[in-house]
Amino acid sequence: MPPHKTFALVGRSRALDPTRHAVRGDLADVRLADQVFAPHYAAPLVRTIVAAAPLRAARTPDSDVLVSLAPGDTFELLDVTGDLAWGVAPVSGFVGYIKADVLGLDAANGNTLGDAA
Repeated sequence: MPPHKTFALVGRSRALDPTRHAVRGDLADVRLADQVFAPHYAAPLVRTIVAAAPLRAARTPDSDVLVSLAPGDTFELLDVTGDLAWGVAPVSGFVGYIKADVLGLDAANGNTLGDAA
């Protein structure tokens, strides 16, 4: 059995930039588990963008646009709520929200957003 990685939460918490670190009050990217405590963690699902879309800093349609995603770009999906998806645009490193309908096939195995992995 491989040894377990251990870590201790010591010292003051540091504020992470939510546009650069996939951390919200309710959810965090599992890759940040050794840096931040969250009620839930999600493993990213790599998806392909099928239509140009702005990646926004917040859920609201008038929030700041962090970057524009183009067809063929990848998106690391962490959460879908309603018609919005939250995750990481790995090329730019920005974390934000896009319309879920611009997410196409799973970049790894060809599943669409609604298909089981």
